[in-house]
Parts: sequence; structure tokens; C-alpha cells
Amino acid sequence: MPRDANIAPFRVMDLVAKAKEYPNAIHFEIGEPDLPPSPRVTKALQRAVTNQQYSYTPTLGLLELRQKIAEHYRYFYKVAVDIEQILITPGTSIAFMVAYQLLLQPNQRLGISDPSYPCYKNFAYMVDATPIFIPVSPRDNYMLNTKDIQSANVDVVHISSPSNPTGTIYSSKRLKDIALYCKNSNIGFISDELYHGLVYSSISPSTAIEFSSEAIVINGFSKYFCMPGMRIGWMILPKRLIRRAEIIAQNLYISAPTLSQYAALEAFDYDYLEGIKDTFRARRDFLYTHLSRLFDIQTKPEGAFYLWCDISKYSNNSLEFANRVLKDIQVAITPGIDFGIHQTDRFVRFSYTKDISHLKEGVERLKRYLQ
Repeated sequence: MPRDANIAPFRVMDLVAKAKEYPNAIHFEIGEPDLPPSPRVTKALQRAVTNQQYSYTPTLGLLELRQKIAEHYRYFYKVAVDIEQILITPGTSIAFMVAYQLLLQPNQRLGISDPSYPCYKNFAYMVDATPIFIPVSPRDNYMLNTKDIQSANVDVVHISSPSNPTGTIYSSKRLKDIALYCKNSNIGFISDELYHGLVYSSISPSTAIEFSSEAIVINGFSKYFCMPGMRIGWMILPKRLIRRAEIIAQNLYISAPTLSQYAALEAFDYDYLEGIKDTFRARRDFLYTHLSRLFDIQTKPEGAFYLWCDISKYSNNSLEFANRVLKDIQVAITPGIDFGIHQTDRFVRFSYTKDISHLKEGVERLKRYLQ
């Protein structure tokens, strides 16, 4: 069997392509922020171009950027991070691949929640590992627990918080329990924290490195910092894995994009970012209020920018439903089957990464169509 035989299409990207055929399409499908980054980022990028910063950087990344990220952890989490543990990557997708290369051997088992981000399972297939889909439900706020992990008999666990597609967040206690369980059981642990800045409750999420020196933490500039096309992310690694990660990175990508790294130096503009969060919170509140009248939304998202909606009173085939809604009323949504195999045909994901007037038009079309 070819290595890529199990790799599923990333259907949301297929839907993005289909939606472009409709000039008046309403976009709920892709998780790409429409807001610009801080003006300081633009100025930093312009300076880098003026100064002709086109050379490779060290594989671990610009020292200045790694220092900024370490400062971010002191400010945001009150946690000290050694800059030698930070690896800059071309977005988080490559970071996941580096982590899987570090932790997974062929035929080993990767535990992921079901539903979860579609690419996790595909990256597992790329390194000849086996993704193990662990069902989660609203009863547990769509979160894994240590009993789930023990029952699944896995070699590595990969979580995301806030979650894509549900927007739910691991409590500090739950995260600590999992991190310590994995450390004590010699199970690899990866924590995807890409949406951490986009949290709408009064309690900020914890980072896994607060609880385990063996956790691999992955984050980046695509979502909260509104820099998706700059393809820049980072990893925080256990000290014992730094050199191995550097060697893998040297071979995969040499170094992250230089211009993007210089731009990211000015991304930590917290006053500006507070406004970004407020905008997404208002969109969440608007869309949750209106879509709750059309669909069963079993958990209100606490973070990220997604709603996970049960469509079972209209359809039991999320892909067919998404294609039909796009064709009939030009509203693009993501089918739940992208995110797992546990009852995901009953769900679709809505993204609120457009302004409220755009969201409102989509809601009105859906109301007329479904009612």
C-alpha cells in the first residue's frame, strides 16, 4: 500500500476552492483571521526589506525572536522558558511534523481526541504511525482525560486547547493531570496552543510547560497575531530533544522565513491584540446567539473562532449538507467529517473570521433556507 493511501483530503480547503466560484459566497469555512496584524508588524517587515534581510537565519531561529517569545511566556503565563528550548518553524504544521518525527516510531500509536484538527491524523500517517481516535463529547467538554489515555494504550498524546473545532479549553487541573500522567507513564505529550490568545473567559489558559518539562508546546502567529500568510510558528522542546529537533529542522526547511521572523519581532503588541480578542468575542456572541436557534450547539466556545453545530435535524451527512448549502444558497461551512469519525457526520463547523455584517447575511440565508 502506498505511504499516502490513508491520508484524507483537507475538505475545508476543497470548500474554499469551490466557494471561490461564487462571487457572493458567505464564508464560514476557513479558520483564517480577516483582521490585519499590529501596524508595528508591517513597519518591521518594511524595515527588513529595506535592510535586505534575505539570508537564512540559524535553524533554531533569530535569537531576538526567541528572546521575544521567552518574554511572552514570562508576561502571559508567568513561566520562565530557556531560549535554547525554542525552535522557530514555518508555521505550526511543520512544527507538528517535527514533533511527530521526534516522538513517533513506525507503527506506534498517536492518541488524538475525536473530533480534532484534521491534519493530526494525516501527519501520523506520514511518519507511518497509527492515529487512535479517542471519542470526546459535551459531557466532558470535548476534552480527553487520563482514563481515556490509559484505555487507548497510546505512545504519544496530542491535544489542542482551545480546541479546533469546538473552541473548548482544558482547565489547568485537567491539563496538569494529563501532562503529569504522560510524563510518569513515559508517553509523549504534545500541546497545541495556537489559539491561546483568543480566550473569552476571565481565566487565561495554562501552558503545558507549567506542569511538565517533557511536554512539547506548539504555538504560532497565524491566529491571535493575525499573520497566517507569513507562515511563522514556534516550538518549546524538552532540553534533551533540542539537538535532534534542530537536525530534523535543518533537513526539513533549513530555517523559517527570514522576513517573517523580523516581522514577528513586533507582533507582541498587547494593547492591539486586546482589540483583536474583543472583535472575535463580539462575533462569537453574535453567531452563537443566532445559530443556536437553528442548530443544537452543545458547548459555547470559550476560545478560538469556531462553533461546532449539530445538524442532525436536517441531515445525517455533513459533507452532503455542506455541499448542498454552498450550491443552493452560497454559504460555505466545513463538514464535520473532516475532524474525526465519532458521530462527526452529524456536525458542521462554522468559523467567525469575517465581520458581523458578513456573518449576519449568512445567518439570514440559512434561516430562510432551513425554515
